[in-house]
Formats: sequence, structure tokens, C-alpha cells
Amino acid sequence: MFGYIQGNSLFPEPLSPEEEKEYIDKMKDGDEEARNILIERNLRLVAHISKKYSTTNIDQDDLISIGSIGLIKAINSFDNSKNIRLATYAARCIDNEILMFIRTSKKTKAEVFLNESIGKDKDDNEITLMDVIEKEEICIDDEIDLKLKIKELYSKMKEVLKDREMNILKLRFGLNRNTTKNTTRNCKNARD
Repeated sequence: MFGYIQGNSLFPEPLSPEEEKEYIDKMKDGDEEARNILIERNLRLVAHISKKYSTTNIDQDDLISIGSIGLIKAINSFDNSKNIRLATYAARCIDNEILMFIRTSKKTKAEVFLNESIGKDKDDNEITLMDVIEKEEICIDDEIDLKLKIKELYSKMKEVLKDREMNILKLRFGLNRNTTKNTTRNCKNARD
């Protein structure tokens, strides 16, 4: 964009209606240079439209780049037989291109990737979401041992605790995975 600095203006002046018609006709005949001139001379329109979206979190240069894509699409698809100025048609195309980008970026903002960095540990190493949620594999022997210890704990609880105390612990900590029906009955028993 810095190549367009001419005097006090950042972008070249827009074409007059006569020049615009002339270059459009040349472009329709296959003149690539005429197409490039139409693009260059309408970049000011892109900058103007992209200012409307300056409140978004998207960099102004990015908005101008995206708007330029809309301008190129407009110039490639413009039909001068419709009795409308190129700038009017291009303004809608530029607007639409920027809006499509904003909608797409909003959708991807909510996405979270497992290999994305979420911070650093105490040794200044990158931590990813995968590191945090990665499940440690439990050895089958350890799992069986744990289940046996749980059974042993329940049998000791039955030996040591009274029925009321056992019911209170079951209700309080959800032991033995009581159903709602059992819980209601157990609540009555615990109150007695």
C-alpha cells in the first residue's frame, strides 16, 4: 500500500465516469492492464469501506486486504450494461467480503485446539490443552487392587458403623450409587 503514496494521498484518485467506462470496455476485450488500473483506482473505496469495521478486533490492513479481494471479484463480475457505476457495485461486494470474513472468524474464535498453547509451567515450558487433559493409563493390577480395597472398606464400615450412620454416609457421599428411590427411603430412615 505504501507504493500508492502520491503527494498527500495514500491511494490514486478514482476514475472519472468516462475513464471508468473506457477501462471496463478494454477489460472486457481482454486487456489485463485495464483490469489492474480499475483495481488500483478503486482501492480508496476499499479503504473507506474497511473503516466502517474498525471497531472489530481485526487489523485495518487485514480488512483492506480482504476488501481488496471483494473489489477484484466485483471488477471480474461487473456488467456495465446494467446502468450502474462500478463503485456502487464494488461497494456491496467489498462489504460482503469483509462481512463473510468477520462471520467466519467469529465461528473459529470459539474453537479450541488440543495442541494450542494455554500457558507456561514454572520452568517456562509451553503447556498445551493436551498436556492438561491427557489421561494417565492405569495399570490393570492397580485398578483391581483399588476395587478390592473399596470392597474391604465397605465391609469394615458395615462392621463398625450402625445402620443410621451407614445410611448418612451413603447419602452424604453417594456411596453404593443409591438411586433416588433408595435415597428417599434412606432419608426417612436417617431422620428417625
